[in-house]
Amino acid sequence: MNNIQIDIVSDIACPWCAIGYARLERAMEQLAPEYDFTVQWHAFELNPDHGGEGEPILPALARKYGRSEEEMRSTQNQMMTIAKDLGLNFEKMQERFTCNTFDAHRLVKWAGEQGQQTAMKQALFDAYFGRAENVSDRDVLLGCVEKAGLDSAKAANVLDSDQFAEVVRKDEATYQQAGVSAVPAFIINNKYLISGAQEPDALVQAFQEIAAESE
Repeated sequence: MNNIQIDIVSDIACPWCAIGYARLERAMEQLAPEYDFTVQWHAFELNPDHGGEGEPILPALARKYGRSEEEMRSTQNQMMTIAKDLGLNFEKMQERFTCNTFDAHRLVKWAGEQGQQTAMKQALFDAYFGRAENVSDRDVLLGCVEKAGLDSAKAANVLDSDQFAEVVRKDEATYQQAGVSAVPAFIINNKYLISGAQEPDALVQAFQEIAAESE
């Protein structure tokens, strides 16, 4: 049995992070049952200073990257096609608004204590890209908690406190200091970095090479 530890640095607001994990799932399925994968999610904020009302995503991205809204719409259309082929719901990704994801990251850490990190992350991706919901909104977050099969009353207690805030900040600082400046980033066995949403076949080859090196 080959044991592979995967630490995923990502943001809920990052579409390539959702696509990257869906591709990772396909790679892991191809390698089962000879490989045993352990996945941990780590926080990264694309807009850490975001506060107040959100801005429509297309003009926000156009300004951020110095491109036209039409160019950004075309890029997003391509992502929507990729996502659909992977079974992801990106139907409303062009209707979403910018938002702060700090509280969402806190809930991912909380869900991790119950072994439901991935379920929580996927519920958040679905809310943001599939339904264009505001994932900084308390009610939206609690709805995602329920979709992940977790206790919304306990999650509300987390949101009403500063629980996991320091954990998220330390997480972000750790990977920034390690040189992670773009997401998704996959750290394999605490040693190898795979950047971006790689195709399943590329991931399979990478995992096989890593396993061969450790034999």
